[in-house]
Amino acid sequence: MNLIRKGHRQSHRGVIGVESAIVMIAFVIVAAALAFVVLNMGFSTTQKAKTTIGSGLTEASSSLTVAGKVTGTGCTTSAGGCSSTPYLNVTSIPIKIASGGESVNLALATASVKYISNSIQYDNIYVGPLGATATDVSAAFTRAQTDYASTFTSSIHPVTKAVPTNTKAIVYWSVSTGTLNAILDQGEHAVLAIAHGASERPTALDKVRAEIVVPTGAPLTVERQVPTITTSVVDMG
Repeated sequence: MNLIRKGHRQSHRGVIGVESAIVMIAFVIVAAALAFVVLNMGFSTTQKAKTTIGSGLTEASSSLTVAGKVTGTGCTTSAGGCSSTPYLNVTSIPIKIASGGESVNLALATASVKYISNSIQYDNIYVGPLGATATDVSAAFTRAQTDYASTFTSSIHPVTKAVPTNTKAIVYWSVSTGTLNAILDQGEHAVLAIAHGASERPTALDKVRAEIVVPTGAPLTVERQVPTITTSVVDMG
């Protein structure tokens, strides 16, 4: 008879329990790692979608808006050669940053102005922004004779002298909140001043359409019909 001494039986239950625990912990760690990868990819996809939607909204909406009445400078006198048929020498469009919009760079290298009337179409008539603020359109074109002397020579001043050969446009700041540069910021007001060419000046019932193309956001399109021109200041709405 084999005698088994009490207290000397061997059991592997404890070892099996530890191995099972190790395997279980390994599964938990792998599952946690996979879950982290999946969540991280989900967050990344969501962020990309958010960025894409935000960019789309930015491009779909214009950063600029019209900031008041569009006005014209009428030519009605015989001295200006307009006694029989009154013309518009200048169209002035006040602009500002739209509510919630970001600053816009109106430098010549980044912005352009398209122009369409009943008889002509230009892809870009923009000469550039002025280097100083101006109180009115006449003062703006006086300054343009200094900033853009090759276009607005000493004899070219569409308000007080002669109009240019071809239609051209400048931008000047009427309200500046800091150091003046080519960037239009929130709280600032600028004016797009279009000097109509000698043989391109609109008259009553003609349509004037300008499109300001900026680096970001949709272009700002402004279209007006020229009313009867009887005074030097024409309200175009």
